[in-house]
Amino acid sequence: MNAITEFRTREDVAGIEAEAPWSARPVPQTLHAFLSDVAARHGGRPAISFQLTSGPKDPAETVTWDDLLRRTNRAANLFRSLGVGERDVIAYVLPNSVETAVTLLAGAVAGIVNPINPLLEPEQIAAILRETKAKVVVTLKAFPKTDVPQKVAEALRHAPNVKTLLEVDLLRYLTPPKSWIVPLIRPKNPPRHHAKVLDFAAELRRQPDRLAFPDSTGDRVAAYFHTGGTTGMPKVAQHKYSGMIYNGWLGGRLLFKAQDVLICPLPLFHVFAAYPIMMSAIASGAHVVFPTPAGYRGEGVFDNFWKLIERWKVTFLITVPTAIAALMQRPVNADVSSLRTAISGSAALPVELYNRFRAATGVEIAEGYGLTEATCLVSCNPVDGMKKIGSVGLPLPYTTVRILQKDGNGFRECAVDEVGEICVSNPGVFAGSTYTEEDKNRDLFAEGIFLRTGDLGRIDADGYLWITGRAKDLIIRGGHNIDPAQIEEAMLAHPAVAFAGAIGQPDAFAGELPCVYVELVAGQSVTVEALVEHARTTITERAAVPKHIEILPELPKTAVGKIFKPDLRKRAIRRVFDAALAEAGIAAEVAEVVEDRKRGLVARLRRKGPVDAAALAHKLGEFTTPWDWAEGA
Repeated sequence: MNAITEFRTREDVAGIEAEAPWSARPVPQTLHAFLSDVAARHGGRPAISFQLTSGPKDPAETVTWDDLLRRTNRAANLFRSLGVGERDVIAYVLPNSVETAVTLLAGAVAGIVNPINPLLEPEQIAAILRETKAKVVVTLKAFPKTDVPQKVAEALRHAPNVKTLLEVDLLRYLTPPKSWIVPLIRPKNPPRHHAKVLDFAAELRRQPDRLAFPDSTGDRVAAYFHTGGTTGMPKVAQHKYSGMIYNGWLGGRLLFKAQDVLICPLPLFHVFAAYPIMMSAIASGAHVVFPTPAGYRGEGVFDNFWKLIERWKVTFLITVPTAIAALMQRPVNADVSSLRTAISGSAALPVELYNRFRAATGVEIAEGYGLTEATCLVSCNPVDGMKKIGSVGLPLPYTTVRILQKDGNGFRECAVDEVGEICVSNPGVFAGSTYTEEDKNRDLFAEGIFLRTGDLGRIDADGYLWITGRAKDLIIRGGHNIDPAQIEEAMLAHPAVAFAGAIGQPDAFAGELPCVYVELVAGQSVTVEALVEHARTTITERAAVPKHIEILPELPKTAVGKIFKPDLRKRAIRRVFDAALAEAGIAAEVAEVVEDRKRGLVARLRRKGPVDAAALAHKLGEFTTPWDWAEGA
């Protein structure tokens, strides 16, 4: 699995595939074997480093590959001692730390690991715990400046299947005087649930360094990852060892070598950090640095970022477009000459942002594409080959990407540069059973094996994949399809605009009208009127010119930097419905907009006075967005 640099062209991909079928590859069959292999090859080398705080001279903990294997064995033994078998689930609700990486690996060795975004609300966490039937949950012990323990405690009240809660105490990363102060100000978090509470570190000390049970005999489901995209309520995707190891093999073969240092301020509850980064480090023996529990969201991370690259002699920067935009608002105030490449994913990268980053750092950005449902990686721009800015690169070895359109009861293959749905088959795609909920798998595959991603795209004459939009994000104005990407790109061309999120707002006549929310570059100002004029002169498609432009202090984003469009849609529904009700003289307003599994976004109303039910039904019946009364309204 030594890293090589033969991934430059489509022909290189074909050459790698010609060496042997994926099923005949001499790769480990289980995650424990995978981790044991890197420990045997690079045991004394650094595996992961973690800083609790962001200062370039702040304390950090570095764990070698040998030590990471020992810690993983102990944690896996602990999970088994708590009644976890291969088909049982260990969930974790954690920010980044050494313990998070250990839990990810050990959970997949002992049973099925289920990472959960700690930014979710308690009811969403509880819903995922019920869906996965988790037996054990690992989370934080009460600690200043975080509400994660409190949210998990509330979630466990509604997840009766959880038997044990293991608490990770971040106090061990602090030095005096902070380590003396925290116990005095630590929030009190008495359990309000049924689960038994244990100290994670204390329990690990009781376990042996070697695996105390037989490893799995082959491939199996070893992880459940909830979707963290922009389309609303999470679904839970199933991942097998083969997909996890395939993602690592790609990184070890095409990108990284043992001498590389990767800085990854992305969360380990997301597939980007867990697989293309963590599994690739295992394959290659590379060193991964996790700065602060919250990564890019951590206090001082952006301000200290270039100095952190200098401290750790980073060669690969793992990032997303929103983080690049934030970094470009700060001077490069350190020696970043060690940096070889930045790898960006999660969303399309604007050309202007690419150019600004290259001018500031002298480093190229390689864009890639992946999704939770495919265990992650699908395509990437070659690090050492031709990059097409704006594309997501070439399909990776053993990955087949097809651009298909529905044609009657079947599918039609699109021509070169013709836009259709991106459909994927590779060792990371669990054909037929991607989601734990069986009804979510209906109509998910084309021809039985090609995962329908829901993303729209095209493949050019050189084999590069271009994402043009999201099928569910399309704005449908009177039957006319509008790609929100063209609106967003136009708004991002304005020098004062840092981020833009375009959606379809409800309209009684057209069904939807284009609407865009923007966040400004720090220190910049612009009027809505100026942005309206900019949109009119920049967007060539007349129907796509937004009917509403609004400046927000900050756009809602997911943990990996995608614009979270459900929140924008909720905002638009509330505004449009309230205006329609006021215009009709109906004494009601929107109390909240909620996500319903079957109905989608639903507006819940409250009364401000007597309401004519017939007039209300007539007015809101003009819209396709469903509504009902809020509880107690």
